[in-house]
Amino acid sequence: MSFLSTMNIIGSGITAQHLRLDVISENVTNINTTRTGEGGPYRRKVVVFQAQDGDRNTFRQAMAEAQFRLNGQVSNAGYETTGGVRVVEIAEDPSDFKLKYDPTDPDANEEGYVELPNVDLVKEITDAMAASQAYSANVTAFNVLKSVVSSGLEIGR
Repeated sequence: MSFLSTMNIIGSGITAQHLRLDVISENVTNINTTRTGEGGPYRRKVVVFQAQDGDRNTFRQAMAEAQFRLNGQVSNAGYETTGGVRVVEIAEDPSDFKLKYDPTDPDANEEGYVELPNVDLVKEITDAMAASQAYSANVTAFNVLKSVVSSGLEIGR
């Protein structure tokens, strides 16, 4: 795996987790929004990720490639494709809205119930903590890569 591929993988993780944190903050901001432009209450949004494998080899193919290199042979099964993660979509959570009885609310239905957003603060905080940890792990990986490259450049001196 080349230096630039590693940078691309780490960068894709940082970008994806940053977007995830932005969506979580939008959810928390709209936790009490009972009326939107589309009509009805705010619907929770979630970020959908997908692995970006490209043409990456399986473990067996990588081991065969390593064996070719140990034997001094050259193989054309190059596996230096960029991986990482990409955001497929920002989807809406299809779960049901919460109902609150308040016949005085202007958004109440005929029975006096108000539909509240399907945003759960505990779930959002948990997701934010997970996204923050993933973001931090990507930053740590970047710092390790930076250190390795710096040490490699020192060898040439």
